[in-house]
Parts: sequence; structure tokens; C-alpha cells
Amino acid sequence: MTIATEPMSKSRPSLALVKGPGGLLCLCALLFGAVLLSARMGFVEFSFGEVLSALWHGVTGTEGQTTAAETARVMVWEVRLPRILTAAAAGAGLAVAGAVYQNILLNPLADPYTLGVSSGAAFGAAVALLFGMGKTLLSVPLFAFGGAILTLFIVIAMASPSGRLLRCGIDSSNLILSGIMVSAILSAGLSFMKYLADEQVSVIIFWLMGSFAAATWRDAAVLSGVAAAGFLLFLFYARDLNLLALGEKSARSLGVDTSKTVFILLVAASLVAAVCVAVSGIIGFVGLLVPHMVRFVTGPDARKLLPATLVIGAVLLLFADTVTRAVLPYEVPIGVLTALIGGPVFCVIFRKSRMGGGA
Repeated sequence: MTIATEPMSKSRPSLALVKGPGGLLCLCALLFGAVLLSARMGFVEFSFGEVLSALWHGVTGTEGQTTAAETARVMVWEVRLPRILTAAAAGAGLAVAGAVYQNILLNPLADPYTLGVSSGAAFGAAVALLFGMGKTLLSVPLFAFGGAILTLFIVIAMASPSGRLLRCGIDSSNLILSGIMVSAILSAGLSFMKYLADEQVSVIIFWLMGSFAAATWRDAAVLSGVAAAGFLLFLFYARDLNLLALGEKSARSLGVDTSKTVFILLVAASLVAAVCVAVSGIIGFVGLLVPHMVRFVTGPDARKLLPATLVIGAVLLLFADTVTRAVLPYEVPIGVLTALIGGPVFCVIFRKSRMGGGA
């Protein structure tokens, strides 16, 4: 598969604040601090010392020596930490997948949902809920994941002139338009299912708005593993991503197997996004906004952009989830909060970038 596009325009100079291992260590320290702060906050607040003690007891598998210490261990290790790690992993996965989408499609408005991944996942989850399969532990995530992946391959096949998934020239605009068309069809089907759902409609709507309230250690492990595997794969292809940003012809002349590389990266980014959506529901703007924010600091080099995007995405979604869980008087679906915050922020960034570019 090749993406027939024009080379990207010259990017703005980076602030170069994230350089070398020192900058990455600072970002990791920021993430660790965010985890501790989030674990401390809630209906029952704990000191940082109590949080660290609870983490130690959880890691070693021991119980607290006092009633207060055991309460902290249960609240932090068994209740809060699975949700915290799931939110951080989802933010990391969505953000790094968004960075890959924007680089491959050469479109700054691309994100993990550009190709209809979110609509496919929502449709699959709604099918599971409508037919009463939501009571099974894995049914909704599996149906959501299957719907997302099936949608991805339908979109790629539609955008391909030959209808084949490999070794075909695909214009990035056609790929995005195919995603929009498929998303529109799936959205119509989803609306019809909500009309038929009656008793299940509230469950479907709540899932669509996104939430980490039911996150478990299994969810945290699956999301963390998928996000880490995707990140390592993307980092392995960082050089090819940089060359693809020059345009398909330039990348091919410099030795990149564009058909194979683009197909692998598109599928991998969509897989990461699909797993995130399957676990957490629809969470918008993370994959769109975070790469933009990080690119202002690191520049377009994928070797710097991807690690920083991974950590900042984790921190921002963890921050948003902490606000919904521990700051607001009642819990708001995480997808609603990210849309309320991300929409205006992205409008400001987009406007400034257009003014800076002389548009």
C-alpha cells in the first residue's frame, strides 16, 4: 500500500525542550508524580506517604500493619490503581496512534478515529449490548474490537483503486473520505439500534461517552501491553516515518518499502486505538490534540515525538480522569470532559498555527 501525497511543508522550529535521555526521564518523573497524585485523591484522601506505603504492600503482597494502613492499601491498590493505570495506558495508546496517523496521512487533523475505528467499535459494542451479551465479561470489548478492525479493512478496501489491501496506491484524501463515509453509515446504524434498544439504550449511551469506572487489573495489563508493543513498533519505524513525511516518492527513492510500511503502521495504529476504545469507550481529542502539543516542543522528528507523545498522552488523560473522579462534585464521562477541554484548546492551537503560517 502506498499513500499518494504531496510532501509536507516545512515544519516550524522546535523549542527543543525534550532532548536526550534527560528530557525523557523528566517526562517519566512527571508521569510517576501524576500517578501518585491521582492515587492520593478521591472521596477518601491519603498522604503521599500512605500512598507509597500502600503501593509497597501491594507490590509485595503483604497487608497493612494497622487498620488505616490496610484501608489505604485496599483503596489505593485494589480500587484506584487499576483505573489510574488503565487511563494512563489508554491516553498513551491513543496519543501515539494519533501521531502515527498524522505522519502517515500527512494530515494534521488525522487521529485514531479518522478511518472510522471509533464508529466501528461503537457499532460492535452496541450490537453486544442490544442482544444482551453485555453481561459476559469479555463480550463488549471483543465485539468493539472486532467492529473496529472490520471497519478498518473495509475503509482500506474502499479507498484502494483495485480493492486490494496490499500493493495498491491509495490517496490519503480517499482514505479519509472512505473513513468518513463508513463512519456515517455506522452512525446511522448505531442510531437505529439505540431506537430499538429501549431498556439498554442508557447502557449504550453511557458506554459511548467513555469511562474508566469499571477498569480492572486485566484492563490495565491489556492496555499497557498493547500500548507498549505499539510504541516499540512505531519507534522501530521512526526513520521510515520521518522519510514518509517527505512524501511517498521521496521516501521510496530513499529506500522505504512504502507499500509494506504504510500498511503495517496503519493497521498497528488502528489496532492500538481499537483496543483502547474496546476497553474505555469513545474518548475523543486525545489522539488529535496531544501530537500537536508535543510537536511544538520536540519538533517533527518521530524519534523524539513518539516517546514524548506517549508520556504526555498518558499524563493528560490521567489528569482528565482524576478531575472527573475526584474533583468534580459528581462523575462526568471522560469522553465528555475531553471533548469540552480538547475542542476549544484545539481551536486555539489551529487558529494560531494558521496565523503563524500566514494563512
